[in-house]
Amino acid sequence: MLTTNRPQRGKQWRTRMPSMYSFSVPIFQRGLQNLSVYLDKIEAHAAEKGIAAEELVSARLIDDMLPLSGQYQRASDTAKLAIARLAGIDAPRFGDNEATVADLRERLKKTQDFLATITPATMEGSDTREVTITPGGNKIVFKGEDYLAKFALPNFFFHVTTAHDILRSRGLAVGKSNYLGSFS
Repeated sequence: MLTTNRPQRGKQWRTRMPSMYSFSVPIFQRGLQNLSVYLDKIEAHAAEKGIAAEELVSARLIDDMLPLSGQYQRASDTAKLAIARLAGIDAPRFGDNEATVADLRERLKKTQDFLATITPATMEGSDTREVTITPGGNKIVFKGEDYLAKFALPNFFFHVTTAHDILRSRGLAVGKSNYLGSFS
């Protein structure tokens, strides 16, 4: 855990920075839970409009972007791979073949089940652990803290946001409060 000593009116005080665990696992769990709630909204919207839910699962914002299913897959991948890389463990592997709401629900459950196995102790030392990724064939080496802050979390929220935007563009009644989720 990082600490900072700063003088304050002639005194020393110590601030404890939140752990890598608290800035990763619960945040990924919350985002995945919010995506799960969207699946309920997809089913309700499809039933109300008399359309197949799979139309929404395969919907895209624009032709050169991944469909909703791809956004869910990438959010899942980012969460499990980020934690595995930071913890120095193997991540579970999932095929990217989800085509239904039930498939997406199962993928989210498997991802959440993996995240539930991670403890703060699992993440000890992850802030300085070297993480190497190769997006687009370009090798990038990070220290764990930079990887989480500069790549993993922004990438995760890009896909969660894009999923939200796809649903919004298809007429689902989802808004900022849905994106933020419950605070209880």
